[in-house]
Amino acid sequence: QLQLVESGGGLVQPGGSLRLSCAASGFTLDYYAIGWFRQAPGKEREGLSCITISDGSTNYADSVKGRFIIARDRAKRTVYLRMTSLEPEDTAIYYCAASWQGTARRGCWTSDFNSWGRGAQVTVTS
Repeated sequence: QLQLVESGGGLVQPGGSLRLSCAASGFTLDYYAIGWFRQAPGKEREGLSCITISDGSTNYADSVKGRFIIARDRAKRTVYLRMTSLEPEDTAIYYCAASWQGTARRGCWTSDFNSWGRGAQVTVTS
């Protein structure tokens, strides 16, 4: 059974950094793209970044380009999101999701991702 589990969220001060992890199990990771999304209270879920597992191609939303970096470790079956220069506006629940035969080159559209983790809270506050 396909399972995604996020970890690494928490409380951080403005300007700080966090690294989120998405551990995948129960499926052949190489056939998927993995994306990171977030949802703040009262807002729609937003695609942040995604990566094609097979070739490592990536895509980023303009809101995080230059601040967030996505990476995969195929041996550990884990996808990471390194977040730097965090701002209070980054406060949200962060989710990872899987897209069967997906590719990051077409963008990180929520509708393309059909398997989701439960999310990890990230709070940026002084």
